[in-house]
Order: sequence, then structure tokens, then C-alpha cells
Amino acid sequence: MTDLFFKKEVFEIVGAAIEVHKVLGPGFLEAVYQEALAIEFGLRNIPFSEQSRQIIGYKGHQLKSYYVPDYICYDEIIVEIKAIKRCSEIEEAQIINVLKATKKKVGVLINFGELSLHWKRYVY
Repeated sequence: MTDLFFKKEVFEIVGAAIEVHKVLGPGFLEAVYQEALAIEFGLRNIPFSEQSRQIIGYKGHQLKSYYVPDYICYDEIIVEIKAIKRCSEIEEAQIINVLKATKKKVGVLINFGELSLHWKRYVY
């Protein structure tokens, strides 16, 4: 069995999100969770950049458009957060496509809008 890419780092990211959800609960807008998660990342010394522009490639060409993820943690992991009733195939397709376009290997989709925190790890 092979090791998971960035297993420890994803565990730390999800732990921070669990703490935010435990303290705030569901029901806030995404911006509230984004701000709180940035604080929690800082408290846990998780390196992150917030809403940094990511270059998107298409058939060897760099597009003028760019992608802005909620966070990039450890310079490698795309973290997308939502505050919706339930994530659908659309949100899942978005993070998978972003991984392909940015050439990042791992993404984490976190939804604060459910009664229990929902998260899923994606690997490209």
C-alpha cells in the first residue's frame, strides 16, 4: 500500500476546520468561516496563502485568466471552503478541474454549512 500524498498536512488542515466548525457551528456565510480558518491556521502554524492567483494552463499555453483558491496550504494543497447545505457534483468537479489546471496534486473541499463538518480529499 502506498502512502497518501500530504497525509499529515491534510490531517492538520482538517483539524483546523473541525475546530472552526466546533466553535462557530453551521449557519454563517462563507466569509466568516474563511476569516476564522485563517486565524486557526495561524494558531496552528499551518503555512498558507489566502486567495492567491494561480496560473491556469491549456495545451501548453498560459491563460490570461487565473484561478483564485480560498487557500493554498504548504505551497501545495488547494483548500476550497463552502458554506452550503450540501456539496454537489459541481463543487467536486470544480476542485478536480482546478487541480488539473494548476498541476497541484492534492485538494481539500470543506463544507461548513452542514450540521457536521463535511470534507473530502482529492488527488490528481
